[in-house]
Amino acid sequence: MKAKILIIDDEEGIRFTFNKFLQAKDYDVSTAKDFDEAMQCISATDFDVIFADIILRGKTGIDFLREVKQRKLTCPVIMITGYPNIETASDAIRLGAFDYIPKPIQKDTLFHAIDVALQHKVVIDEREKYRLNLEAIFSSVKDAIITVDKNLSVLEINQAAQSICGLSRDSIGSEFSTTQNGCKSKCLESLIETINTKKSVEVHRLECKLADRPEQFVSLTTSPLLNRHGEFSGAVLVVKDETRLTDLERELKERRQFHKIIGNSKKMQEVYSLIDLLSDVETTVLITGESGTGKELVAEALHYKGSRGSNSLVKVNCSALSENLLESELFGHVRGSFTGAIKDKIGRFQTADGGTIFLDEISDISPKIQIELLRVLQEKEFERVGDSTTMKVDVRVIAATNQDLAKKVQRGEFREDLYYRLNVMKIFLPPLRERREDIPILIEHFTKKFNNKFSKDVKAVSLDAQEIFMDYPWPGNVRELEHALEHAFILCKQSTIAIEHLPAELKNFVLEEISHCNDEDIDDPQVILQALEKTSWNKSKAAQLLGMSRRSIYRKMKEFKIAQD
Repeated sequence: MKAKILIIDDEEGIRFTFNKFLQAKDYDVSTAKDFDEAMQCISATDFDVIFADIILRGKTGIDFLREVKQRKLTCPVIMITGYPNIETASDAIRLGAFDYIPKPIQKDTLFHAIDVALQHKVVIDEREKYRLNLEAIFSSVKDAIITVDKNLSVLEINQAAQSICGLSRDSIGSEFSTTQNGCKSKCLESLIETINTKKSVEVHRLECKLADRPEQFVSLTTSPLLNRHGEFSGAVLVVKDETRLTDLERELKERRQFHKIIGNSKKMQEVYSLIDLLSDVETTVLITGESGTGKELVAEALHYKGSRGSNSLVKVNCSALSENLLESELFGHVRGSFTGAIKDKIGRFQTADGGTIFLDEISDISPKIQIELLRVLQEKEFERVGDSTTMKVDVRVIAATNQDLAKKVQRGEFREDLYYRLNVMKIFLPPLRERREDIPILIEHFTKKFNNKFSKDVKAVSLDAQEIFMDYPWPGNVRELEHALEHAFILCKQSTIAIEHLPAELKNFVLEEISHCNDEDIDDPQVILQALEKTSWNKSKAAQLLGMSRRSIYRKMKEFKIAQD
């Protein structure tokens, strides 16, 4: 591109001569006869070099220099005058003039000044580009960033420091110790340690104790600050606000239910935390776990808790359809594309545009569908069956499986590239037998549900029946527990569910347990007492130590009148 040059001089002959010389060298030249025209020019165009006469009508070239400095323009300004003197020269240099040359100006002097100024402009523009990039990054980071020199004077502060630390850019140049706003001063201690040791310092989950920010929790990191020569010049402090995460953890400890998912065990709290973190993250999620653990409920929670919650959630059971039917269901088809296609059909991906599609039992899709699904995940586009028109969609994909996809990849039954596309983030749902502490809460939840459904007033489950619920392995997980309670509600005619109301598999489990206990019966109360003492009276662990069921150890304790007191 042509270099843009502005000539400011009140003598028309000089403007004409400059214009003629510079256009001959293929420069893009503009001229101004006075201060006002010069202001109009720099307001409309970014120039590479400006020549300004000291003496102008109305105002002077020095006034023009002041305006350039106030506007923070990076263009080199070369001052010219027919009456040079020390005072005007020093004023010009002080205000940022790049050069100062006297009239009459020789042609060679003019072009030499332009060459040097343009080289300087390239350097200045490069620095400005990096400065603006760093400034954009600095201001966009959500964590507070504060840099200090070796004397702990504040060098720079980003915008986030205002909301997290209560500091503004007015603090730049001040001693960091004077900026402390009633907090615990751990930031200052960390900065001092980094200055003294030239090593990074990390502080996790610190309560700030700021007067206007009660119960604010942050994590701190201080690191050495190096100059462009790689020399130690100070330290940088990064403050991450973790108040929301701390509040969330507190809430999770008390949370028994998330969306429609029931449970307050540690493993379920971890699941809730993952759902919270991923609900607004535009990434694919793979939900794994045995049948009946609630994978569909997790998909619903991810969708409705996120920004897409007001749009469609479309569910597809991939194992319930043949390859051709699944292809048509997912991507749609046009009339006549296959036998029975009597009209155009909109696919599930198109229906879910702007929302979420849930692909259940993803492990069962054929190689052909795997390829087409991979394309949708990568390119966000597909074609309907029998159509060559490419369709674009904005859909979040959540997939679920009860199988080990990694093993299917190893056996060549599932595409590795698709597996990694689906497995960006994984949520594992534990089986019910690994979170038995949730069983009483689930019983309470389903009791309310079935009382409403069957218009009954069942108030409790008998202790014997509860023991069976706690000991049973639940191969069908929460779904099997729900069905077992529904079976019991149908048969129960009183206010308490008893063993006689339970499904046959739970009754048979009781008989097997009794048979097992009879085979390995322990008649020495001292052995049972020792096992209880070894396990700090944890009856489940004591039963495991003795090779019997929890139900059996309760029976033995009752038989031998063993009590902790």
